[in-house]
Amino acid sequence: MRLGNGAVSLLSAVASASALAVAGCAGFWSPLTSTTEGCTTSCSTATSTDFYVLNATSSTPQIVGEQIISGKLTAISGGTVTLPGAPYSMALFGNFLYVSTAAGVYVYPISGGVLGTATQLTTDAAALAIAVDTSGKWLIEAEQASTNGGITLAAVPINSSTGTVNGTEATTTATIANAAVQYGKIAISPDDKYIFVALGTGGTIIIPFAAGTAAGSSPFGTSATTVGVLNAGGSALSVAVDPSTTPRLFYIGESLGNTGATSGGLRAILYSTIGSTLQNATGSPLASGGLAPNAILPVGSTYVYVGNGAGTSTAGTINTFSISGSSTYAISSGTSVASGIQPFALAEDGSNTFLLAANSLGSPYFSSYTFDSTTLGQLDEQIFTSTGSSPTAIVALP
Repeated sequence: MRLGNGAVSLLSAVASASALAVAGCAGFWSPLTSTTEGCTTSCSTATSTDFYVLNATSSTPQIVGEQIISGKLTAISGGTVTLPGAPYSMALFGNFLYVSTAAGVYVYPISGGVLGTATQLTTDAAALAIAVDTSGKWLIEAEQASTNGGITLAAVPINSSTGTVNGTEATTTATIANAAVQYGKIAISPDDKYIFVALGTGGTIIIPFAAGTAAGSSPFGTSATTVGVLNAGGSALSVAVDPSTTPRLFYIGESLGNTGATSGGLRAILYSTIGSTLQNATGSPLASGGLAPNAILPVGSTYVYVGNGAGTSTAGTINTFSISGSSTYAISSGTSVASGIQPFALAEDGSNTFLLAANSLGSPYFSSYTFDSTTLGQLDEQIFTSTGSSPTAIVALP
């Protein structure tokens, strides 16, 4: 499958209500150098698991491996590789790191933080967003189809022990007006029953999925649900699902997504209502805290964090939202911390100590936070770095 006339560019994927463009970011990203601007707690002792940042600069696209050791950002020896083409998205399963690029989709084995020799899984050059199911059996690719408003999903069977292809990929397509697959904005529910893809002004699509399907058959269901944008002119920029194996909610971040259509918005929708009339959590939608809610990260059962862009030259924010109740659920706004310009991806490290942010336009390019032990849900600023180049994805080892 190849990128067709309806393809979106990285500019539109990162775009916000303020006409964000990342083309001006260039240069080589060597391993990050840290500063401790605003560091408030455990600065000298905090240590993270290994994590990997996708550097989307056009000059030298890379995956960069890092760890926070004793409060300092430290490059992983052997954790940085140069990619064969412009990168789109990353996914992690076990000790395998998957990355989609304009040259195809590759898998890198990880051993002791070191990235091994890549294996090319597919030649698909339009896999703008990828994800792996919880069993490690399927790599899912979301691609912009050749027709305007078309989206193609590909399911590539993979061997969970080797990370490599284990059969023939299956595909399904859908035609949705104005659909534009957003870079990296895909989620598979933890029960492996649904795939969610953000489609810009085309809204969000939810596709039934059966991870137990044998390789050689299609794991995709036929009754997809499209969630239109809440307000005219808005754009679905991000998606996420409650991390529980019995998911309670799924989340959509939209520009013009608050009730007044004046700022970005976070929508929290009951997972149990998929396939029927979708029902909001009490309080949803809420203002997300900025113009462009580019990234959503649910943490545990109580908190959801949203990375918000505020334009091309203004620092963004990461806002906390809390979930309460049972069966009906309610969502409410909490605290906010500063990020770099256009936070585009969030991850929690495997030690559950840090929230990590990749800020696509920098100032800083990378920021990390610890979870405050006194004010629950609040983030404390930890480590920032001003070196980098257009990071658009971040994943952390368990």
